Amino acid sequence: QVQLVESGGGLVQPGGSLRLSCAASESIFSFNAMGWYRQAPGKQRELVAAINSGSTNYADSVKGRFTISTDNARNTVYLQMNSLKPEDTAVYYCNARRISRIYGPSDYWGQGTQVTVSS
Repeated sequence: QVQLVESGGGLVQPGGSLRLSCAASESIFSFNAMGWYRQAPGKQRELVAAINSGSTNYADSVKGRFTISTDNARNTVYLQMNSLKPEDTAVYYCNARRISRIYGPSDYWGQGTQVTVSS
């Protein structure tokens, strides 16, 4: 079973930075895509950033502030978050997607890490 373990969340002041890490139990090359989602209280889970074969995409709300990257040797995906705003407060989840010709897409999730932006 695929395991994704997130770390790096916490409390930060507006304008500050955090780096989230997601360590996978398997080679990240085995996944078709990896990404970060977030869910704020009372809101739906939303895509923040994703990476697929080196191509990245970001939610409009985080473009220019967040950067997704990978360390293939460590099977780890990162989310560097700069210029944080109170509206970035949410639980952040790591996601890995594998697409099988036979079984279709399978999504794997981490346990989530809390990010709170507040003065």
